[in-house]
Amino acid sequence: MKKIIILFLLISPFLSVAQKPFEGVVRYLVTQNWTKKLAAVPYISKQSKERVAYMWGNRSEWKMYNTLYINANASKYENSEEKAEPDEDTWAGRKELFFMKRDFANNTMTDAMEFLGKNYLIEDQIQVFDWKIQNDLKEVAGHICMKAMTEDTLKNQTIVAWFAQDIPSSAGPDRFSGLPGLILEVDINDGAMVLTADRMDAKTLTTELDVPKKIKSKKIKYADHYEMLKKHIFENRKEENFPFWGIRY
Repeated sequence: MKKIIILFLLISPFLSVAQKPFEGVVRYLVTQNWTKKLAAVPYISKQSKERVAYMWGNRSEWKMYNTLYINANASKYENSEEKAEPDEDTWAGRKELFFMKRDFANNTMTDAMEFLGKNYLIEDQIQVFDWKIQNDLKEVAGHICMKAMTEDTLKNQTIVAWFAQDIPSSAGPDRFSGLPGLILEVDINDGAMVLTADRMDAKTLTTELDVPKKIKSKKIKYADHYEMLKKHIFENRKEENFPFWGIRY
């Protein structure tokens, strides 16, 4: 009970401020550490580890920016043209079909992405993780955030999210949403991949949340994508291979 009282006293000054829906742009720094990604896959053979290590060379960490457009009713997450790395010839700079649209008013999702070399458009109801909210607090992008945790059992991932209660939105970066506040940071498998908001610009959006009318891709449901992902991971597990080539981590 003492912990609950202390937590309330810490966050109450922020809750007392009138909460207004945020409209604008949030930039996320995405840091991917391939050494930690590899370490988090317990079934990989020694040969596969050596092959992946050879492909990395002396570098295992890569950074890029992604952008979240958000208003009171919707959000759209996509790759940014802004570079976080000086290198021009990196995989992060490769053009690919990718965006994740969430229409909270209608509880629908529209995700466009490349999966194993083919483009897909996933249209379905919004899918959310089973979050467990913790008592921990920390500052992210100038906002006091609360901690939440969940598991992705298919990808074998432990996911920690930090959400800002003073920004009333269930949106977040990538596939992460469904918390009582905008998700400003996500940490997957203790640093294997970290998405952190480092800039927030309030502005009136015009066409940023729109979905392109013509997308060269195959339309599928979320369940179809999940089954493809499941098959791919199980096949790689059987062969003791690293499964995260050609799919999103």
